[in-house]
This record gives sequence, structure tokens and C-alpha cells, in this order.
Amino acid sequence: MPNPALRVLTDFRQWGTTLPVWSGRLCKEYWLLAAENIHAQGGRLLALWGEDRRTEEPGYLVHAAFLSETGIVHTEMIVDPAAASCPSLAAIFPGALRMERALYDLLGIRAGNGDTRPWLRHAAWPADQFPLRTDFCTDNLTTAGDGDYAFVSAASPDAHEIPVGPIHAGIIEPGHFRFQVLGEEILHLEERFGYTHKGVERLLQGLDVDAGARLAGRISGDSTVAYAWSYAQAVEQIAGMQVPERAQWLRALCLERERLANHLGDIGAIGNDAGLAFALTQFQALKEDLLRENQRYIGHRYLMDRVLPGGVGFDLTAVAVAALRSAGQALGTAVKRLQEILAEHGGLRDRVVRLGIISPERAAHLGLMGVAGRASGQPWDQRIQFPQPPYDQIQVRMAIATEGDVAARMAVRFLEIFESLRLQEEILRNLPGGNVCQPPDLRDAAGEGVGWVEGWRGEVFFWLRMEQGRIRRCHPQDPSWTLWPALEEAVLRDIVADFPLINKSFNLSYSGHDL
Repeated sequence: MPNPALRVLTDFRQWGTTLPVWSGRLCKEYWLLAAENIHAQGGRLLALWGEDRRTEEPGYLVHAAFLSETGIVHTEMIVDPAAASCPSLAAIFPGALRMERALYDLLGIRAGNGDTRPWLRHAAWPADQFPLRTDFCTDNLTTAGDGDYAFVSAASPDAHEIPVGPIHAGIIEPGHFRFQVLGEEILHLEERFGYTHKGVERLLQGLDVDAGARLAGRISGDSTVAYAWSYAQAVEQIAGMQVPERAQWLRALCLERERLANHLGDIGAIGNDAGLAFALTQFQALKEDLLRENQRYIGHRYLMDRVLPGGVGFDLTAVAVAALRSAGQALGTAVKRLQEILAEHGGLRDRVVRLGIISPERAAHLGLMGVAGRASGQPWDQRIQFPQPPYDQIQVRMAIATEGDVAARMAVRFLEIFESLRLQEEILRNLPGGNVCQPPDLRDAAGEGVGWVEGWRGEVFFWLRMEQGRIRRCHPQDPSWTLWPALEEAVLRDIVADFPLINKSFNLSYSGHDL
């Protein structure tokens, strides 16, 4: 007898786009069956979100985007407004739990009977009001904090609790970490975020395409290219337009330079947290040089507003191309020498090997992606499995390791630096001619679009619905939603003093997670 979920999935339609996307609507009875089927075939959850469609539908819509071996499977389900509940996916995909808690905070849809603590609300709006409902009232908003969050209690009277944050040293964003320790050994870690919740999804509603692009590129500042590109993809799908070839190659150049900047900074910071300040100073100097080149030749240190719907907002002269190629060769030589120095440093090696381990089996269960996933043996890279122009022409080589520790995450970053430098050289050497932007005509545009880009941290996903040329509803998803819970597991049985080192080896986004 055929699997009922398989039969339901055959009713899905494939989008007529370059991205491999299938979508369809499931009844409540098939919601879990479809998820179980996708999981059984090695798929994972990309995103979960909700939408108030009560003026057009008999209720709310809950959306889920899964990644399978054939591409993105986008499912939706009608939720009765009276019940305002749906089945939970958390037992199948652990990363769904926080997404489901946010679904309730923002739209009032309760998924299952699990963890019902607020995730994003922080008492900033009344408990019976939901910001993504069309009838949300803004009259009673407050900045008062919620001081009595119910953290998980220590399981043993011998365990000691250490609260860290939400305010930290330096300039990092706020987040609270509650450790339960026995001596110095970490028995349990619980994170609490939401302090940087900005209401991005509601802010995007009603914006035109240009204003939406500006905000999308600022959701998480270290991933502005990935967010801007995924947003642009969604817009371009709705418009049914082709992006100029030269613009596609320049987008890839920006994405690889964003990857370079972050990996350079993170390797230096990992070295610093291990007590090797030399690594921080050397890699930060290399990163600063790269950022200055961005400003000089591309127009912005962090490449904001460089990727736009329809193309890019800059072009390169022959002089700029030659300068970037020369700088890339010099950077590769410098990084190779530093890699050799770090590999020979016994003190650093002692700190990073066998620390913060996520095994390949656990990584598969948790749905790890990006650098952290590839360092734990998960061979996923959107640029390789589902290459979009120009990656379908330049063949990315995947960086992968299986140890799943801090050392493996460092090793993957080094490999990706060298690969991004190779890709940059190939892009600059083969850069096609032509226009760099063809702005889409979206005055009356309507429909749905999806964007999906392999950012430096992992896959950035963007879903967009437009009506009459303006954003009706959207949902961006940062890989940090899936990766932050994995960090809670990675630190177990290690000591508190090693947490900064393990944390930096992931380097996840607070802002992209909180939206």
C-alpha cells in the first residue's frame, strides 16, 4: 500500500522558476505524515511561519519549507481561527520548536502541547495581542521587560546555575545563557533570545520593492548580501524576469567576499578566545584590508545595497578587476602562511581539538547546515546541490570534515577561504559584459516568490507575497534558528571557560534569529 504522504505530495505543483520549488496545501491530517516522509528521505526543515489570511481564506495559513534531495518543498495548511492550533513538527525536526513558539507569539497559533513559554514577546505587547494579525492594535505597546522567565530548573541539588547576559562585554548583541554546572562541567545550557526583536516581518508589510530591499539587506548585517540576494530572487520570481548575466556574476563576487570577511574575522576571534592574540591581530588586519577594498571598488565596506532586485547597484572597471585579482592572490598567500603557524601551535591545538563536538549522527538529527553542518559531516551546500547562476558554471568544491569539533569548524573555514578566493579569481577572470541591472516593473505585481542563498553561515531563505506592487507578507529565515539549539548540545560535558571558544566557532546571529 503506498504511503499516504507520498500520494499527497504528488498533488504539489512545481514552480516555473530556476529554483527547484514545489508547493501545495495539506489538510491537517497529512501535515505530520508529509513531514515524516520528508525526514525519512533525509530532508530537513528550512523554515516555519504563519500568515493571517482571514479576509481571503477560512482561517490562518501555517507555512513550512522543507529541503529535500529534489529541492524546496513548500507546504501550507489552513488553521481554523476558533481553534488557532496546529500539529507540532518538533518531534520530527527539533529545530521547529523555537519556530513554533515564535509562531504563537506573533500570530497566536499554538503548535502542539509542548513548550508554551513566550519566545519573542518579552512582555512588549499584551499577551492576548498578536503582531502579525491584521487586527493587531499598537496602542498598548511598552518597552517593559519580562523579568520572570521560567528557565528549566536544575535537575540536581548539587548543580549550580550561572546566568550570563543578556548584556555582554564588547559590542555583541544581547542574549541570555543559563548554565547548569557541576564544578566546571556544563550539564545543561538554556538560551533565551528575543532581545533584538525588531518586528521585521511587520515592518516589511506594505513596503514597495525598493524599500523592502533596503530593509531585507539589514536583517543581519554580517549577511547583507545573502539576505538581499534571497529577497531579490523572490521579487524576480514574482516579476517573471531574467537578471542580466553580468549582474549574476557580480552578485556571486559579493557573496564570496562576504564569506571571506566573516571567516577571516571568526578564525582570528577563535584564536583569541583560545589565548592566541596573535591570530586576532593578523586576521583582523586581513579582514580590514578586504573591507577597505569593498569600499574602494564596490561602494560599501559591508556590501549593503549592492544587490538589488533586477541586478546589482555597482559595476567594476578594468582597473578594479585587476586590483581585486592582485589583492586576492596576496590574501591567499598570507592566509596559507597563517594557517601553517596556527597548525604548529600546540597551545591552540590543545584548546580546539575534541571541544564542542556535534557528531555527524547528531548533526543529521538536528538539521545542521552551513559551516557547522559541513564540519559535522553534512554534505549540504546549496551552491553545489542546487547551483543558481553563475554557480552552475563555476563548480564549487565543498569543504567538509567529520570530527564536528571546534578544530573541524576552523578547518572548514580555512578551506572555504581558499575556495572563495579561487571562485573570486574565476569570476573576475571570466566576468561577462553587459548591463548590471534591469529594475523590475512591479507596479501591479501580485503573487508568491521564494529566495534561497548559501550564505557564509548557512542557507538564508526568503518567502514573499506581493499584492498591487507592495509586500503583503514575507518571512525571512536565518540558519541561526536551527544552529542555536545545536550550540546548547555542543557545550555539554565541556567546561564553562570553554563556552566563548565553542560559541565563536559557530558565531551565530542574534539579530537574524530574533527578526
